[in-house]
Amino acid sequence: MIQDFVHRSAERWPEREALVAGDARLTWAELERRSNALAHTYRSLGVARGDRVHLYLENTADAVVAWWAAHKANAIPTVVNPLTRTEKLAWYLNDARATLLVGEAALAPFWSEAAKRAPHLKQVIATAPIDAAHTAGLRVSALADAMAAGKPGAAPPRESSEDDVAAIIYTSGSTGQPKGAMLTHRNIEHSSGVLVDVLSMTEQDVVLSALTLAFNYGLYQAILTARIGARLVLERSFAFPVKTLQRIAEERATGFPGVPTMYAMMGGLKLLGLDFSSMRFLTNTAAALTPKHVAALNRLFPRAEIFSMYGLTECKRLACLPPKDLLRKPDSVGLPMKGTELWLVDENGKRLAGAPGEIGELVCRGPNVMKGYWENPEATAAALKIDPRTGELAFHTGDLCRFDAEGYLYFLARKDDVIKSRGEKVAPKEVETALTELPGVKEAAVIGVDDELLGQAVKAFVVLEAGVSLTEREVQKQLASRLELFMVPKHVVFVPSLPKTPTGKIAKTELK
Repeated sequence: MIQDFVHRSAERWPEREALVAGDARLTWAELERRSNALAHTYRSLGVARGDRVHLYLENTADAVVAWWAAHKANAIPTVVNPLTRTEKLAWYLNDARATLLVGEAALAPFWSEAAKRAPHLKQVIATAPIDAAHTAGLRVSALADAMAAGKPGAAPPRESSEDDVAAIIYTSGSTGQPKGAMLTHRNIEHSSGVLVDVLSMTEQDVVLSALTLAFNYGLYQAILTARIGARLVLERSFAFPVKTLQRIAEERATGFPGVPTMYAMMGGLKLLGLDFSSMRFLTNTAAALTPKHVAALNRLFPRAEIFSMYGLTECKRLACLPPKDLLRKPDSVGLPMKGTELWLVDENGKRLAGAPGEIGELVCRGPNVMKGYWENPEATAAALKIDPRTGELAFHTGDLCRFDAEGYLYFLARKDDVIKSRGEKVAPKEVETALTELPGVKEAAVIGVDDELLGQAVKAFVVLEAGVSLTEREVQKQLASRLELFMVPKHVVFVPSLPKTPTGKIAKTELK
């Protein structure tokens, strides 16, 4: 059970710092005590085994305490991004039929209205007292009072098992309403153990994270550090990169999880006088790092190893590119993680031979694969299918990939993102990679747009480095020497920035 991570760390290192967030600094003993007390309060408010608890909180110590408290109360927590607004929050509350909402006091104008539209909600706990105007018709208590009301000592009696759902993490919903991936204690225990081994993490590590806890990548930083007794330094966001880097130096951080957009911003900074010699590892996901971003990170963190990873919410990490292969295979997302079997299938679901370069949909099997989508049997049946060789469920990712002759995996595109132009299939990732390799190009995104002659035309959105000037024709000419002609964008649009999702991915649905 993953709540045992906190309990074990508190027993082994009670006075060691567990969590730093803003001005708050909690030891493992304090995190254990606070989460136990809050768990008792949850139970007293009617939270029963398997009930859903939604956390609408910033990256704070309160958020981490509330997360672990939900597990200790035998409930199922979901962290909702604090950028979510009333309509979407109400949807989340009703989709999960949440029993309890823990809300950020400063965000009361949003969660109070959403809570009034959620008939299953029994109680709201706010991080601080709020204006009575927001509480009309709601049962609201303050977090400090809730914590004080909880019983001191041990957590409530355990009622759940390792095969029970430990968390519902919603997918981004880029092609429709989000789906709640149900991850069990067994799923999370396995995935966290594999990651700890890959990164050689110990209780001496200090992980600084500026990723929202609503993003499973961000949430796992709290899980990994709890598992081995390391310290988590939690930043509210990456809105001020220089401040984050200063915090890395101040806290002597040894690990930093990021996404390509973060690393692109870091690479453009010139920071003199900051000591990053403590940094031991950087992790990356969402997209492969470009060679120039790798070079910039090597300059900034000369002692750090860079681990480029690939995965999905439904099964956490599937592959990792060893640091030694980062420059040798820059486009690869790596080798399968321990305990995970990966293979490709064709459009009819038939397993492919796995010949180098063969393209198909990626399928995975292992203890990391989710239990299913919350109350969505159709989506679950489409994603989880019986593997005829083993009789076990395998997850069909919807990602088009290929393997090379050495067994390294390459992500090409989401099945729905493939552009069909001139009768050929174009993987946006290939064009984007070629674009970002051009001198002066900072970021790029590629989509397909309707075209009477071509069916779909390739359209590129390009962000240039400061002081760089390029024309559409110049970009097309350079790409023509790198790509097959049908891949060269018909349209190139220069933009100051690309729209991003809260998790740092490029929001292609906003590009036209």
